[in-house]
Amino acid sequence: MRTGLEVYFLRRASPQRSGGSTGDAALLHIQGSTLRMKTIVCFGIVLCSLCAAGEVLVGKLGEKVILQCGMTSFKSYVEWHHGTDMIFNKPKKTPQFKRKGNNAIALRSKDYRETNLQISGLKEEDAGKFTCTVDGISQEHTLLMVSVSADPPGELQVGEKASLQCGVRGHDSAAQQWTSPNGQKHPETVRIESVAPSDAGTWECVFSHEGKEYKERLVIKVKGSIPQYPPGVSQSPSVTSLLLGLRWWVWVAVGVGSLVVFLLVVLVIVLCKRIKRRKRRYLKMKMGRLPLQPKQYCQCERPAAAEKPRQGRRREKPKAPLPQLM
Repeated sequence: MRTGLEVYFLRRASPQRSGGSTGDAALLHIQGSTLRMKTIVCFGIVLCSLCAAGEVLVGKLGEKVILQCGMTSFKSYVEWHHGTDMIFNKPKKTPQFKRKGNNAIALRSKDYRETNLQISGLKEEDAGKFTCTVDGISQEHTLLMVSVSADPPGELQVGEKASLQCGVRGHDSAAQQWTSPNGQKHPETVRIESVAPSDAGTWECVFSHEGKEYKERLVIKVKGSIPQYPPGVSQSPSVTSLLLGLRWWVWVAVGVGSLVVFLLVVLVIVLCKRIKRRKRRYLKMKMGRLPLQPKQYCQCERPAAAEKPRQGRRREKPKAPLPQLM
């Protein structure tokens, strides 16, 4: 079915040529332009939907999380909401007039790098939807709060009773399940009537949100047992073999620190020797410029001059005798 614009071009082009080639060219041009316009519109819709989808973050009790708004700067204002509760509103021109909400999460939150949100001391009630609005453009994020624990905590004893709990808030899945070190599936709460050495290892709490699967791990230690791990799970750093009571990364840090100290000592020794060498050279040059002590004069090797003949002492004339007085 042709539109009115296509029919108009066909009627204008039909009197020129009987074959209708000009009309077909005009029709193809209109159809090509319409197709390109539809492609651009669809691409824009898909891009906007991806931007509005936001991200999903998994947080743990007591930790810190940073929600990224998706836009690094703003012209007018930036605003964050937790559900319907406002966390803060910061205008661009007058940031000193920033407004904060009166709810509990607002007291533990602050803006991070202009548009991002940082929340400290996470609690279970912090789970849910977060909305970031920048200059009228909104983006929604989801925070999932997961907590895994064992009762009793710490290292378990063989033969005692224990239970594992996995709790997730803020996700759309009906339930979560545990995966034991040997790969068996268990409900969200595992009750062990008698702890065995095979229960030691890494347990995984598996849950899903919007079709994506998430995992949270819990390491169980049983006294006198060798830990086991599910298929495809590498050894957890918290249960790695210890060398002299320290983990491998501690030894790496000690080795690197010792190497740095050794290089600094060598550098100091080389610099000291170089300074002493220069000082010795400077003193030698300074001593070379001083006059000789004591003074030494040049003496030529030549025959000594003949001594002058000594002149005899002149004889004094005898004085005339004084006349005798009568």
